[in-house]
Order: sequence, then structure tokens, then C-alpha cells
Amino acid sequence: MSAQDKMSPPVSPTPVSPTPLSSPFSSFLSRTSSNGSTVSSHNREAHLTATAKRHKYFKRIFKFRQMDFEYAFWQMIYLFISPQKVYRNFQYRKQTKDQWARDDPAFLVLLTFWLCASSVGFALMLSLGFVGCIKFLLWVIFVDCIGVGLLIATLFWFITNHYMLVNPPRGQDVEWGYAFDVHLNAFFPLLMILHFFQLPFLNYVINKDIFISRLFGNTFWLIAIGYYIYITFLGYSALPYLKNTRALLFPITGALVIYILSLIFTWNFTWLLSDFYHYRVMSS
Repeated sequence: MSAQDKMSPPVSPTPVSPTPLSSPFSSFLSRTSSNGSTVSSHNREAHLTATAKRHKYFKRIFKFRQMDFEYAFWQMIYLFISPQKVYRNFQYRKQTKDQWARDDPAFLVLLTFWLCASSVGFALMLSLGFVGCIKFLLWVIFVDCIGVGLLIATLFWFITNHYMLVNPPRGQDVEWGYAFDVHLNAFFPLLMILHFFQLPFLNYVINKDIFISRLFGNTFWLIAIGYYIYITFLGYSALPYLKNTRALLFPITGALVIYILSLIFTWNFTWLLSDFYHYRVMSS
């Protein structure tokens, strides 16, 4: 499949029902109907549409033959080298399927695979044992990824819909599913950098009480957090009805300050994380 095909994935056309003709008098009656009834009907239809989309998404989560894993893998690669292209495809989905959030769970399934594989490797490096490895894996999946992801997605969903919508919003708002997709996009590079790329250096270079270990390990953290912040910014800046999205880049300054302070005050983030995981697994 060519790169152009990936940039414009084929979609099934949505049939459009013909609009019946109405007389001027009936149009007048329609326009003068109560606003409360119209808004209630609109909200009910929107709710049913969102429910149907969620039902369709979770119904497909175990139907692997219906998933486009090649396209999901392409997205994972481009989240590292050119994340802007990933969000261009989100814009294409909005134009063709009238939703920003993913309708194919292939990305979530692949992310779960990499989460399990990298976590097993991390657990082996920490010498947690078989039972400890299972506990660690469950902690990373349900707390680090899903639990924290639900909180972050809900927080950004609330902030963007209450403080960042363009006035007037023209009926546009940020879908919660899209906010969770933005978190998953930003979480994947962070996961691979902290749980995969630094694994070969964990016990022999990073987890040492010397300056070069802190510099090396904390630089991994700075790059990972920088990726998360930048990809999150790209996700919300892709929405044309949001304003002041550059404010989402401000945490990078805080990350740089903490990085410098960590080198001064001998904070080794990877060492602290390893101790935390070891404590959580062995004490539970």
C-alpha cells in the first residue's frame, strides 16, 4: 500500500436520504416550534449517535480480521517521525465519517501488545519473578495506561470544552473519545522510550549513583515527556474550533526546569520509578 493510500484511506460512502419538500407554511410552523423541544430532540439524537459509535467500536475489538493493523502500525511509526501526518488522517475521518475519534480498535490492540511486551521486559530487568511480573503488568495496563489515561482525557475534554472553544462554538465540541485517542497517541512514544529503548541501559548505566547515570536516564524522561506534550498539543491544535492551543506547550518549560533541578539535586527518575514499581509489586 502506497503512502498516498495511507494518507487517504478508503471509506464506504454514507447514503444520504432525500429531504422531502415542505410548504412555506409548514416551514414557518417548524421554525416557530418550542426551542426546548428542538434542543431535547437534538441532544437525544446526538446521544444515540455517540452510543452507537461506542457500541460499534467495542463490538469490533475482538474481531481481528476486521481491523486494519497495517494502518495502525503506520500510525505508530509516524507518531515518532511525523505526528502531524497522523492527525491529518483524523481530519480526513471527520470529513468522511463525521467523527474525530477512531472507529477501528486496531491501534488500541497493537498498543496493548507493545505495553505487555515492554512491561515483561522491564519486569525481567527488575527481577520481579513470575508473580511479580503479572502484578507489574496489571499495574501498568490498568493504572498507568487506562486509569491515568481516563483522568487525563477527561481533564483535557473538560478544559477544551469549557475554556478553549471558539466563540461562538457553532455546535462544535471536543469528543471524549477523541481526547482519549490523543492520550493514546501521546502515550505510545512515551511507553516505547521509557519501557523499551532504555531497557538495555537500565541495570548497567542508568540505575547507578553517579552523574552520568542521572544525565543519561533523565534525558530519556525529558524526551518522553516532551513527546507526550507535543503530540497532545498537535492533537488539539488539529481541531479548527479550538483557540489558544499553544498554551498546551507551556508544560515543556516546567519539564526543562525539573530536568535541570534533577541533575543538581541528584534525582534519578528511572531509579525512583524502579524502586516504586518494586515496592508496589512486592508489597501487594
